[in-house]
Amino acid sequence: MKGFFCHLFLPQETNNYRPKIIHHSSLLFLIILLFLFSLYAPFLKKSYSGVLGVSIGISSQDLLLLTNKKRQQNGLSSLKLNAELNQAASLKGTDMFAKNYWAHTSPSGTTPWFFIKKAGYKYVYAGENLARGFTSSEDVINAWMDSKSHRENILSKNFQDVGFAVVDGILDGEVTILVIEELGGMNPIVLDRKSAFNESVAKQNKAVEGVKSSSIIKAPILDTLSFSKILAYGIFLFFIFIFALDMIIIENKKIIRFVGHNSDHILFLGLMLLFIVIISKGVVF
Repeated sequence: MKGFFCHLFLPQETNNYRPKIIHHSSLLFLIILLFLFSLYAPFLKKSYSGVLGVSIGISSQDLLLLTNKKRQQNGLSSLKLNAELNQAASLKGTDMFAKNYWAHTSPSGTTPWFFIKKAGYKYVYAGENLARGFTSSEDVINAWMDSKSHRENILSKNFQDVGFAVVDGILDGEVTILVIEELGGMNPIVLDRKSAFNESVAKQNKAVEGVKSSSIIKAPILDTLSFSKILAYGIFLFFIFIFALDMIIIENKKIIRFVGHNSDHILFLGLMLLFIVIISKGVVF
């Protein structure tokens, strides 16, 4: 057994001084295996949705609390959850799925203000934040706060009301969860920072009364998104380790090989790992 693992993971004479795991045949087998798994995974998630799936916990109540927490930290009054803005957000989400677009303005030129007016909200100021691909309310708010324009909306003194919609559907051929935030203000906010902060908690408690909330809560036994990330990170880190170990052993034993440089492979795998980390996050607009 020890000889098998040495042959598989360590450079030696039996494997022509190149670990069997990084031979072309082994890498090709692994790629085929991962490809077949990716094809079969959607079928498994559909057939066993309670067991396999993506763990999601996003609700308008949590989004409101987190939004107002950010405002309180900046000395601003809390926003009130507004039924009309909730409806406007829901209308915008439905429209994006129906017309298959991801933007503030639809392909036909419909702006967010159309949905706000259609819902009956009479505004002086209005704003919209969008997010897709997130699995928790906290991640959505943090992403918005990390974006200058979205942060300005959340921390604007002009807004007094807010509405959210958390909707799922097919966008660009993929099952997608969208979060829509519509913000509105009837009049400019002229309260000083101190009084606004003192009143924020009381306003926040009243804001959630009697307003229908929107949420998507899923808790499968196995979170396939987290599992896929861990699997991808594990594979890349494993091969980075194998290439590094191979390079160290070859250098120490002064073995000459006519193969590619391991340092190049390590750099490539590291960049690919960074790319996966970046694209695995949701996006805001």
